[in-house]
Amino acid sequence: LAQAISAPVWLQVGIPDHPCLAALAGQSVAMSGIMEYNGSAIVAMAGENCVGIAADTRFGVRQLQTMGCQRQKLFQMTNQTFVGLAGLGTDVQTMSQLLDFRMKLYELREERSMQPQVIGNVISSMLYEKRFGPYFTEPVVAGLDKNQKPFLCAFDFIGAMSKNEEFVVSGTSSEQLYG
Repeated sequence: LAQAISAPVWLQVGIPDHPCLAALAGQSVAMSGIMEYNGSAIVAMAGENCVGIAADTRFGVRQLQTMGCQRQKLFQMTNQTFVGLAGLGTDVQTMSQLLDFRMKLYELREERSMQPQVIGNVISSMLYEKRFGPYFTEPVVAGLDKNQKPFLCAFDFIGAMSKNEEFVVSGTSSEQLYG
């Protein structure tokens, strides 16, 4: 009796006769990750003493369904700094509210506004402190520092910053944005 209990038991489940389910027999169905669930595209570019940032406004579920076309993905942090948040819609909202809170707290304590480099460092630490249960967002920071020099950076979802002097991209269509 002890040998029978310890031996593995395999069950074979038959596929019903429905043609749609029978077509999937023996095939694996690819599911996209959580970062691709809502989809997004963000690009930021630098020029001579200027920056530009653009994002799509589509809010959808995977590539199957569009829920709306007015989703905010770009947020103005200061007069000369914008943050774009690509990723899961709920985490984009949470991240933007938390970032706004930390910006206001910084301005109260320091009596000055944040420079783009500081905003980048704050975002990096916010993402890194949640690395074991991360926010599923890929932020982009575009802004001008106090000397009107462009600053661009992008992050992965655990806070690793990548700076570039020309352009940065983020979102599910980043391969297409690279060209």
